Amino acid sequence: MEEAKAKTINNMQDAFNGESNATARYAAFSKKANEEGFKEIALLFKAASLAESIHANNHKAVLEEMGVAVKPAVLDVKVQSTKENLEFAIKGETYEATTMYPNFLKDADAAGNQLALISLNYAYKTEKKHKVFYENALAALNNNTTNTLASTYFVCPTCGNTYETTAPKRCGISMTSGERFIKVNSL
Repeated sequence: MEEAKAKTINNMQDAFNGESNATARYAAFSKKANEEGFKEIALLFKAASLAESIHANNHKAVLEEMGVAVKPAVLDVKVQSTKENLEFAIKGETYEATTMYPNFLKDADAAGNQLALISLNYAYKTEKKHKVFYENALAALNNNTTNTLASTYFVCPTCGNTYETTAPKRCGISMTSGERFIKVNSL
């Protein structure tokens, strides 16, 4: 149990650092996409940046609840072309959805840490959606059809779940009322 608790602390710190980086990275990627004339992709990156900041704050809250002093995130932001930024984002979201979060969830479960499980699940389920959004955006970029991508996103303030075009009545992850969602439709 102690080993599982120690692992969960390390995992939550890693997740906080990763989500803090994703927040900064996607904000920078949004700016780059806008500079390159890809407004819809810029909006997607802006919405994802907001979602990642919600994940980072949730992970930080779990660490604080555990009585852990949260280490400040070490940011590493490199901006390339929008195409390369999308490819980078797809890789990152794929890793989080297939490897990182599933492993972190196992450790939090072994530690019996309900708050960590909730926070990790929120991020895990959202990252799977972001991966698909980025894959669709890359396909649209490659096909010169970025104008067909969504130009409005709604982000759940509780879990970061991200929806295109319209907010749901209730969040499909945290059950938060759609009225509370943050609308992202301008840069």
